[in-house]
Amino acid sequence: MTRLVLLSGWGCDARIWQPLAPCWSAGLEVTTPDWPGYAGRPPLADPASLGELAAAMAADLPAEAIWVGWSLGGLLTTALLDHLPSPRALVLLGIGERFVHPEGVSAQALADFRHAFERSPDTAREHFLRWQLGGEPDPRRARRDLRQLLGTTAPASIETLDAGLGQLARLDNRHRLNAASCQVRRLAGARDPLLAGEVLADADQQIADAGHCPMLSRPQHLAASLAAIADTHRPDGERPEPTS
Repeated sequence: MTRLVLLSGWGCDARIWQPLAPCWSAGLEVTTPDWPGYAGRPPLADPASLGELAAAMAADLPAEAIWVGWSLGGLLTTALLDHLPSPRALVLLGIGERFVHPEGVSAQALADFRHAFERSPDTAREHFLRWQLGGEPDPRRARRDLRQLLGTTAPASIETLDAGLGQLARLDNRHRLNAASCQVRRLAGARDPLLAGEVLADADQQIADAGHCPMLSRPQHLAASLAAIADTHRPDGERPEPTS
């Protein structure tokens, strides 16, 4: 059975994946572990340490699985290729080699957001959630759905969230992706407001009528796309015999 491991992004815990639950095809094992510091999981002593993160997530990210990282989750799963055995495949959802981009979210825009977070973490997080939903076909409905999933309380401590913003600012995975020993697939909502045009153009698949959160606006489409990727990476013993 092919295993998918879905990892969430900044400010959202694993509940973000719940809309996909009714959409999975048979033959898939899907897990949605939380990052350390999220949803009651103990935080790292140093929330910015990739070494500590790898040790904490090793059991959740087995080499026989396909890792699916959304947004910051994609940056982190890529960075963990330096610390953990490579998966069957790595899927980057709504993220490229890095988060900051002069034609997407600029370094200055992220720096301004970090200052706003320092002043009022709850207000800044609410602004970020609205910002990332701007490309969905019905942003108000997507915001309502997200609130129903996550509630109004931040899912992680201020220290964990602040470390995540630092990782969004600093992580640059170009060399890791160039040297990756597993296949890397890139998916993106065609209307993602956080991605530069060239990052969207580099995606292996653009999900129509979706923004940064296709798990909210196009759950069936996203689940089908991930299932199709998983099908190409089934263990050899599960592959159908070729027909003559």
